[in-house]
Amino acid sequence: MAKRDYYEILGVAKGVTPEDLKKSYRKLAIQFHPDKNPGDKKAEEKFKELSEAYEVLSDPQKRQMYDQFGHAAGAGQAGGPFGGGFEGFGGAGAGASFNDIFGDIFGDIFGAGGGAGAGRGRRRTTGRPGADLRTSVDITFEEAAFGAEKVITVPKKVSCETCSGSGAKPGTQPETCGQCGGRGEVSFQQGFFAITRPCPRCNGAGQTIPQPCTSCRGSGQTQKRSQIAIKIPAGVDSGQRLKLSGEGEAGERGGPSGDLYVVLNILPHDFFTRDEFDVICEVPITFSQAALGAEIEVPTLEGKVKMKIPAGTQSHKVLRLKNKGIPRLGSYGSGDQLVRVIVETPTQLSKEQKDILKRFEEAGGDASHPMHSRFFEKVKTFFAE
Repeated sequence: MAKRDYYEILGVAKGVTPEDLKKSYRKLAIQFHPDKNPGDKKAEEKFKELSEAYEVLSDPQKRQMYDQFGHAAGAGQAGGPFGGGFEGFGGAGAGASFNDIFGDIFGDIFGAGGGAGAGRGRRRTTGRPGADLRTSVDITFEEAAFGAEKVITVPKKVSCETCSGSGAKPGTQPETCGQCGGRGEVSFQQGFFAITRPCPRCNGAGQTIPQPCTSCRGSGQTQKRSQIAIKIPAGVDSGQRLKLSGEGEAGERGGPSGDLYVVLNILPHDFFTRDEFDVICEVPITFSQAALGAEIEVPTLEGKVKMKIPAGTQSHKVLRLKNKGIPRLGSYGSGDQLVRVIVETPTQLSKEQKDILKRFEEAGGDASHPMHSRFFEKVKTFFAE
């Protein structure tokens, strides 16, 4: 049975933030935890599935591998998918008790952690991750086939060089927000519950900047056109994308940078088209070459090669040149080149040429044109009925 998509299991979109991923996991883990559903095998299996998905997606390196290759990224590795696998109810992480998860959820709501840290206010992490970016690049047919290195220019937000991304004027520092104490949120009592909301003074950052940097006006970021080198692997196709980790926009106040996604667009070629890893090339031949057979030169990605045309070749017949196609991306070997021959009917004939063709027609018979003869025999039969 095929494994379900980890994002689907956790009920989140592929671009989900780590914070929202954690929230969704906690909510579902509470619902299906064995401590809350004693003896319920379906709930137990659901909890295992949730924990396995969260173990992979909560780890940045494993998540990147999964986003690129899916479940195939961990195929054949010891210990389950991605070399780790689900630890079971007795292990750490996935085996957390219901009380641990329940306490963690309400710790977030009341602004305090569970266990030994209960009762102390949580300090908010001020750094925010940068945005992911998407751009496209045109490449030639040959660059897609054999790979290439290119430099692209991407406009993006980068960390301010004047203040090193702090947002504060050089020689000064951001200060802890006096209203929320650096937590980035304030709480107020409503009945039996403590409700939290972003701090109105620092807008949830946990810090204020008394003297903003004049270059970035306190944002910690400036706009810049950055040149980025990319390596295009051999065998890529149009529409595929490359992921460059950390090449997106800079994070705010020490947060991690986003990623850059480069979508590839292959430009049309004068001779070639492709079908997956096979190269297709249409080659015109003369009536005489098709009838008598010939040896012709055919263009390939690696240069010209000689190819034999069998006598009696019909128009649009496809001949195959083994291993002259596109290298197989992520595998070994190459596809083939498929040569579709097009028999060209002669035009603008001289009187001598016309006389020769008339004599040829008169000297021929049904044996010389079997397709023609069979077709019109079927026509006669069809209309005779």
